Amino acid sequence: MYYMKIDATDLKILKELQKNSKITNVELSKKIGLSPAPTLGRVQKLEKGGYIQSYHASVNGPMLGLGFTALIQVSLTRQVKNAISNFINQINKIDEIVECYQLAGDFDYQLKIIVKDIPAFDYLISEKLSLIEEIGQMQTLVVLSQKKKSFVLPLEYK
Repeated sequence: MYYMKIDATDLKILKELQKNSKITNVELSKKIGLSPAPTLGRVQKLEKGGYIQSYHASVNGPMLGLGFTALIQVSLTRQVKNAISNFINQINKIDEIVECYQLAGDFDYQLKIIVKDIPAFDYLISEKLSLIEEIGQMQTLVVLSQKKKSFVLPLEYK
């Protein structure tokens, strides 16, 4: 990865790829107003520069039986380096935890959990999270429905 200055055309490329990572290079070049060869070169530079981290499919969880989402706010028992790294290592082993944010405020971390149903959530709490010794307190928020989900970052597209 190397630092590179990006311009308005690069931002347009990033916007289009965020909306549809399966877009062909020819389609992308038409949308941004460049010919295919320079478009491909710019995409490759954005990849090499670390601006594009990965390409992946967005999967419909509820359609696949993953219909229960919860946010768990966590406070650790102690704020020492080994406790934090052990906590992070443990949660990285739990597939049902799909996101983890370090927070400022009343809690140290927020975990986004996606599971099949309430019994699966209960199992996650009692058989996985409760085994992490560094967790001192948890507060759960159950997600009733999702009103917005965007994969497109709010970049300044000029």
